[in-house]
Amino acid sequence: MRFMNKLERKFGKYAIHNLMYYIIILYGFGFLLAWFGGDFYYQYLSLDASKILQGQIWRIVTFLIQPPSTSLVFVIFALYLYYMIGSSLENTWGAFRFNLYFFTGVILHVIVAILLYLFTGRVYLLGTSYINMSLFFAFAALFPNMEFMLFFILPIKVKWLAILDAVFFAVSIVGGFIGGSPASSIAAIISLGNFLMFYFATRNYQRVSPREIQRKKKYKREIHASTSGPKHKCAVCGRTELDGDNLEFRFCTKCDGSYEYCQDHLFTHEHIKKH
Repeated sequence: MRFMNKLERKFGKYAIHNLMYYIIILYGFGFLLAWFGGDFYYQYLSLDASKILQGQIWRIVTFLIQPPSTSLVFVIFALYLYYMIGSSLENTWGAFRFNLYFFTGVILHVIVAILLYLFTGRVYLLGTSYINMSLFFAFAALFPNMEFMLFFILPIKVKWLAILDAVFFAVSIVGGFIGGSPASSIAAIISLGNFLMFYFATRNYQRVSPREIQRKKKYKREIHASTSGPKHKCAVCGRTELDGDNLEFRFCTKCDGSYEYCQDHLFTHEHIKKH
């Protein structure tokens, strides 16, 4: 947490505000390109590590225009959902932390794609699908009890959808390796790892430190002692309500100050006057 705060103080001014707005524009452009450009995206813009190492470094950025779907109905729904989730994360975390979360996922995709090519000689075209789905994990961690209207009819809490998302990730990871198409499995592992890394890096572990636990215990003991002690005490004899169930106490209106007396001394005590 402290490291994150230091990064924000130093680099926060460079954060892109309303980042998801620009990402949605890129997806919209990518959707039009998929409709009218055929294979142009995969030939010139995708995350092809072999082409990047040959000098086509623009692919490090341009692979982000890959839309979540080529279906018009689904892409409209997906873009609205991604914008809502991204905006909520930015409003909660701040622009810098949301930028850091999103672009860390992007950079990890690029690094892993290049390393896999260097070590295996194979090109793995990692896309943006799992980057977007990792945003939902972060959203669910922050707003687990928020409800979505599934199919616009059935209300369901985000935390249950996140569990379904996790199951989908698990199936994708296992299925990709078994089915001989590991690109999706690798992308899922990267995105899930990015979420877990960011989640645990931003936890406040001070509340579970031994010093903090001891401080809380001491505070509870002090509160218990202050609330469990006597509430009434006679200013003459010092008796309290704990000394007898039949004892009654009253304040004297003729004494200067808040002096309380038991029934035996309420009318027999000497009034206290301030001179």
